[in-house]
Amino acid sequence: MKNFWSTRTLTEIALGAALLVICSLISIPAAVPFTLQTFGVFVILVILGWKKGTLAVLLYILLGLVGLPVFSGAKGGPAALFGPTGGYILGFLLTGLCYWPYERLFRDHFALQAAALLLGLVLCYAFGTAWFIRVYTGEITLVRALSLCVWPFIIPDLAKLALALLVGRRVRRALRNE
Repeated sequence: MKNFWSTRTLTEIALGAALLVICSLISIPAAVPFTLQTFGVFVILVILGWKKGTLAVLLYILLGLVGLPVFSGAKGGPAALFGPTGGYILGFLLTGLCYWPYERLFRDHFALQAAALLLGLVLCYAFGTAWFIRVYTGEITLVRALSLCVWPFIIPDLAKLALALLVGRRVRRALRNE
């Protein structure tokens, strides 16, 4: 078995985190900003796989935690990560962990790959919304939190998921053939 911590693997993880930074900086401001972050998470997982992809997401989160302006709106630091929308960023890790069983059991099965990413998105929404309700200053109901943080994002996130599958599968296939 090749060394997991090879220069190539570390480079792939770093490039995955860099792609996620770029995707997060493409943003339309809102209570929870519209970004390409979910696309970045999906495509990183499809290209790199669950382990390297999840480590790329973790690296992205750690970069933001130490203060680099990598989150939506070029924000960074503990206040950005642990603020009301930080649960969605942390929820990206859940998407990677949901991808793990798919990859271990059903590698290259398109419908199951889409289902694994969709389940990860649902868990990200659930964790992020629970976090939002807990951290939000003032009173907020679940329905109000969902109307701010989830419902407007469902269609765009499904489109990003589909695009990430198409792009990611092609890139992964091209990388295998190099």
